[in-house]
Amino acid sequence: MLRFLTAGESHGPGLVTIVEGVPAGLTVTRDGLGAELARRRLGYGRGARMKIEQDKLEIMGGIRHGRTLGSPVAVIIRNTEWPRWKEEMSPDPGTPKRLMTTPRPGHADLVGMLKYDTKDARNILERASARETAARTIAGYLAKQILASIGASVVSHVVAIGRAITETEQLPTIEDLPAIDASQVRAFGTDAEAAMISEIERAKGDRDTLGGVMEVLVYGLPPGVGSYSQWDRRMDARLGEALMSIQAMKAVEVGDGLESSRRRGSEAHDHIYYADGEFYRNTDRAGGTEGGMTTGQPLRVRVAMKPLSTVMRPLPTVNVVTKEPEVAFRERSDVCAVPAAAVVAEQMVAIVVTQELQRKFGGDTVDDFVVNVTSYRARLRAF
Repeated sequence: MLRFLTAGESHGPGLVTIVEGVPAGLTVTRDGLGAELARRRLGYGRGARMKIEQDKLEIMGGIRHGRTLGSPVAVIIRNTEWPRWKEEMSPDPGTPKRLMTTPRPGHADLVGMLKYDTKDARNILERASARETAARTIAGYLAKQILASIGASVVSHVVAIGRAITETEQLPTIEDLPAIDASQVRAFGTDAEAAMISEIERAKGDRDTLGGVMEVLVYGLPPGVGSYSQWDRRMDARLGEALMSIQAMKAVEVGDGLESSRRRGSEAHDHIYYADGEFYRNTDRAGGTEGGMTTGQPLRVRVAMKPLSTVMRPLPTVNVVTKEPEVAFRERSDVCAVPAAAVVAEQMVAIVVTQELQRKFGGDTVDDFVVNVTSYRARLRAF
């Protein structure tokens, strides 16, 4: 079953990803990986850093002649800024060039400093940074390739930035993904794009930051993926954990979760019908899950991102050495990273769904996996 580890710091030599459980025979190219990494840099409101970080890739193992071998896939994403940061990040032992002693509110800085007994926030922020999600992108891309082998697809879009909210009730599909990626804020449709950009511009003028809400949809999943038998096997629970693991995420909603809490039971559930040899529902209020398992409808989940904690108008804090009031230190940052975070959310959903599919269907090769899924779908049609 797919699992991955990442290593590396934001301004270190590079980020490392090792992905185990990738079946043999999956088509993977350097260009495909590079294109997925480029999607993570998208979005109006990003800082200059996105133009500098070019995500130079090196495939170290698990892929030969453009196909996976069944062994762990290992990839290094080199930091093109490493020469600039080398002196700062690799000082003589015990003598850091400059201590970061004024932790930022909302970041991992202070709690991490207390946890690891250090007066230098640099020791914490480098790994806590959302730059780590570039390494996750490798695993997310591989997961989406596995999903594609059975005709499943994942798409994300931004539904809110600050107080600007999209009004469209239509859900995007994979065919809409190029248009979404072409949007400056990765919005589906144009009804809210201008308002979202205006929100970002106002925050930028105030030297502030913005959060927002993104939605991820998965199409083409068979019913019965996930399980009700144990708490850590429920699909919606696993999605919540994965999405909340992304830096700056603060809330997850599956389907109409919040709205359904205000409805009566007769209005909250998706009624079941049968016609032409198939069970179906004509609504998707549950977001494609019931009892911790997929229903066969589109899987739909939203996640809310808080405003970034590196604010150009520094927030009040305390110097951990002098214990005197100061303002938090600043680093190069974004005004809004919601459009890029939506791509990461898309990847994390793809990883979880792929893991549960592999748990159910197995397969050391892509062909084995596809045969097993096809057989299961045939059984469902005959039910």
